[in-house]
Amino acid sequence: MTSTASPISPVALLDGPTGAGIAAGSHLHGFGGFHGGLTLALMASAMQDAAQKISPGLRLQSATARFLRPIGDDFRLETSLLRAGRTLTTLGADAVTEKGIHVAGSAVFGNPQPAEWQTFAPAAPKAPAPEECEVFVIPPEFVAISTYLEIRPVGVSRPYAGGAEPELIAWIRILEDERPPDALRFVFLMDSLAPSYAAVLSTLALVPTVELTVRPGSNLAQASSPWILLRARTRSATAEGWVDEEIDAWGRDGAHLGSAQQLRIVRTG
Repeated sequence: MTSTASPISPVALLDGPTGAGIAAGSHLHGFGGFHGGLTLALMASAMQDAAQKISPGLRLQSATARFLRPIGDDFRLETSLLRAGRTLTTLGADAVTEKGIHVAGSAVFGNPQPAEWQTFAPAAPKAPAPEECEVFVIPPEFVAISTYLEIRPVGVSRPYAGGAEPELIAWIRILEDERPPDALRFVFLMDSLAPSYAAVLSTLALVPTVELTVRPGSNLAQASSPWILLRARTRSATAEGWVDEEIDAWGRDGAHLGSAQQLRIVRTG
């Protein structure tokens, strides 16, 4: 009998058990392989489960992935404890196939500590509500996982439109998921815009991620909408094609939800 089961969605993966085996179907691919942000989110999930066994209540502070080679087939996750302390705990994780390690990562978890330190956060850019912005459709043959996302750009900047500034601003959400993003969804969404450097390009060139770090903020726990506003901006780019990108996220109320940094490299083939 032929199976009619629907392909597993990103949300189902993130909400499911963090077993060692991950089915890397092509419908979950980004540029040239399994989506990088979803990979890091799944690694963070596995590390989070391991951290909770050490000390319940630990909260994800930062997650980093270094992409060594694309993931095209099913893979497994292997976690390790790097350090367990009173204030913070650090774990490692690798995404592995029979070819070896494809993605190497780590995460820092901390115990919430009551304090009254002065806080700082970047202000949200002026933006209409997501309902007032047009939907931007990415061809699924280009980025297959885009069918699970809704993207509504803010302003005139678009990928590969030859603009003046290497910046992209957009509202984004996971389709068919009305819940506000938790830390794992947040990690996934922070890698779901096109590279900001693509905004100044007028011809197609891939700008894959070499290293990605995502830092969920404390306001994320109070988020009340599935929509987040992302601003991705290239801080610097070299003639050799190395791109340093920063990404910030805000909720509909303007609260800063967290940030990310990416090291990218421009490739034409």
